[in-house]
Amino acid sequence: MTAVNAQAVKQGRPAQGTILEVHSSVVDARFPDRLPPIYNLLRAQGRDQVYIEVLQQLDSRRVRGIALTPTAGLERGAGITDTGRTITVPVGTELLGRVFNVFGEPIDRRGDLPPGTPRRTIHRGAVPLSGQAAVSKVFVTGIKIIDLLSPIEEGGKSGLFGGAGVGKTVLIMEMIQNMVTRYEGVSIFCGIGERTREGEELYREMKESGVLSNTVMVFGQMNEPPGVRFRVGHSALTMAEYFRDDRGQNVLLLVDNIFRFIQAGSEISGLLGQIPSRLGYQPTLATELSDLEERITNTTRGAITSVQAVYVPADDFTDPSAEHVFGHLTSSIVLSRKKASEALYPAVDPLQSGSKMLVPHVVGQRHYEVAQEVIRNFAVYEDLKDIIAMLGIEELSRQDQRTVHRARRLERFLTQPFVVTEQFTGYQGRTVPLEDTIEGCERILGDEFEDYPEEALYMIGSIDEAKKDESQGS
Repeated sequence: MTAVNAQAVKQGRPAQGTILEVHSSVVDARFPDRLPPIYNLLRAQGRDQVYIEVLQQLDSRRVRGIALTPTAGLERGAGITDTGRTITVPVGTELLGRVFNVFGEPIDRRGDLPPGTPRRTIHRGAVPLSGQAAVSKVFVTGIKIIDLLSPIEEGGKSGLFGGAGVGKTVLIMEMIQNMVTRYEGVSIFCGIGERTREGEELYREMKESGVLSNTVMVFGQMNEPPGVRFRVGHSALTMAEYFRDDRGQNVLLLVDNIFRFIQAGSEISGLLGQIPSRLGYQPTLATELSDLEERITNTTRGAITSVQAVYVPADDFTDPSAEHVFGHLTSSIVLSRKKASEALYPAVDPLQSGSKMLVPHVVGQRHYEVAQEVIRNFAVYEDLKDIIAMLGIEELSRQDQRTVHRARRLERFLTQPFVVTEQFTGYQGRTVPLEDTIEGCERILGDEFEDYPEEALYMIGSIDEAKKDESQGS
C-alpha cells in the first residue's frame, strides 16, 4: 500500500475500485488497497446511481456483489466506491402511516422524513436465548375461529394460506385493527415480490379503513432486482425491532409472500454461480430463511408476532421451500374458496388449519376439549355431505342428524363481522374475547340452540346476541 493510500485509510476516506464484470445483477469489482467487508454497500454510476451489496470476497483484491438497483449503463473500467456501511433504514414513530422501499426511502409521495431520523443496519442478529421470554402465550386476535382452532403464538410465526378473493387482505386489516385496539401496538406490512397493483390496492384499502396511521408499509416489488426482494424482509424487521426493543411495544409483522423471499435467494444463488441443491433451490436456503425468521420472537420487553402468506409451489407440501417454512411456523390458517362462496367469513377452513399452541398446557384443558369437539363435529359433517346431497338429511341416523345440525350452527357462529368492513357490509364490527368464543361453542355443543334458526347465529359476536335477536324477532 502506498503512503497516499495508507493516509486515505487512516483518514477514513471511501475505498475506490474499478468494475471488472457485469452479469445481469451480479457485479465484480477490484479494490487495490482496501477490500470492502461482506454486506457493505457499494455505489457506482450507470444511467442512474447503482447500489451493490457485497456478498463474496473472491480474493484479496476482488469482491462480488448483487445490485439492488438496475445496472443499465454500468460498464467495465468504471469507478466504484465503497460507502463504508451496510444498508440502513430509518426507525422511529415518524415511520407510522408511511410507505418505504428497501433503503428506507419514502415512496408514498408525502415528502421526506424529518432530518435527524435515526437509522440502523438491516443486518442484525437474532435475540439470544437469555433475552427471550420463556413462557408461550397466545396472541388473542379477537377473531373467533382463529383464536379457538388456530391460536397464534405471541412472538411466533403463523402461515396464512389462500388464493385471490378469499378474504386474505380483509383478515390482515382486521388483525392490524385489533393489534391497535387490544395491544396498543403497531403493525408492519412487508410486501416481498408484491405486484404494484396489489400494493396500491392494499394501501388505499388500509387508508379507507383507518388502520394506516398505526402501520408501516415496506415494499420490494416484483419488478425490482432479486437483491431488493431478498433484503426487504430484513428492512421491515429492523423497523419492527425498534418498536419491540426500544419502545417495549407488541408488533404485528405481516409478510406477503415469504415464498418470494426464498425465490429471490434462489435467483441470487444462480447468478452467483453456486451449485443448486434439490429442485434447483439454493444450497443456503435453510440458513437464509433462519437468519430472517429467528429475529421474529418475543422478549421480556415486547414481541414481534408474524403472520406470513405462504405460497406452496404446485400444492406440493414436500417442496423444499414449503418444508423449511413450515419448520418455523407455530400455526397455519388456511382460507377456503368454498367457505367464501357460502359467505362464511372469515373463510377459514377449520379442518385444514391448525396450531402447535392448541395443547392443554398452553391454552388450558377447557379450551382444548371444546376445540377438539368442534373439530370432530366439523369432520363428521364433512364426511356426510355427499350422502346429504344425494339422499337428503332425513336418511341419516338421529345421532348423525344432531351432529350435522350442531356443525352448521357452529359454522355460522364462527362467522364474524369485521370492524374494517362495516362500511361495506352494514354489520357492526365485533371483536370477541376468547372466553366468549369458548362459552358460545360449549353451549352450541350442548344443544342449547337446537331450536334456534341457523340464521340467528350468523354474523354475531358473543352467543348472547343470538338470544337477543331471537327475542326481538319473536
